[in-house]
Amino acid sequence: MKISKIRRLTLITAASVMVAAGSLSGCSSDKVEEKASEATSAAESAVDEAKESTKESTKESSTTASAAAESDDDSDDEAKFENVVSAEEIVEDLKGGGYVVFIRHGHTAKDYADQADPNMKLDDCSTQRQLDDLGKKQAKEIGEAFKKLEIPVGEVVSSEYCRAYNTADLAFGRYEKTAKLNFQPAEEYTAEQIETMKNNITPFLATMPAEGMNNVVVGHDDVFDAATGIYPEPQGTAYIVKPEGGDSFEVLTRIPADEWSSLTN
Repeated sequence: MKISKIRRLTLITAASVMVAAGSLSGCSSDKVEEKASEATSAAESAVDEAKESTKESTKESSTTASAAAESDDDSDDEAKFENVVSAEEIVEDLKGGGYVVFIRHGHTAKDYADQADPNMKLDDCSTQRQLDDLGKKQAKEIGEAFKKLEIPVGEVVSSEYCRAYNTADLAFGRYEKTAKLNFQPAEEYTAEQIETMKNNITPFLATMPAEGMNNVVVGHDDVFDAATGIYPEPQGTAYIVKPEGGDSFEVLTRIPADEWSSLTN
């Protein structure tokens, strides 16, 4: 069993007092009392010093633990999706068609699970999270980049949430809403709800677009995550998907909203 530094010093100093007292057994009581007092003071001083040392060690350990925790968080960040094909290469490939572009809706002023709000109504944008100025700017810039890069666009589908179809409208000027891209009405999902979202979005990611075209899907983080295991962040981020038919597809490239304009240069 390990003995702490304070406990060890206490034992040592206590023994020192006993030794000192034994060595003075032939001395006067005043002399014994004086030496014992000196030994006790020395012991108390040693214990206090050990306490301070222990505090510093605890602080250092805590700092190390915090650093380790931050390092773990950084590791989690680094473990996110890495491009299979570079953004520069994929925009050239998009010109020939054959891909699906998933776009998480543009930035909103607040980020919360409005799908779980009992007062939220799909036909009333005022009850939902809405695009802010940045989100609108992101959508417009994505659309402008598609035009400059001459990327052909086929079907444009969106969830029934205002922030999603507004993103589609600002970027491409058209869209078709579908409930299949909606959230399940919860903040903490059951396994069944996750499976439902996965099954709902998968056909949009796996189906080949018309010849020479790319389909666009504008939706939400949790729904995309349910099908791919990739959490799309930040808002406005796009993922280029290669559909393979059936229920199969491959996510190739991530393009944040603020990178589209640079790809046009």
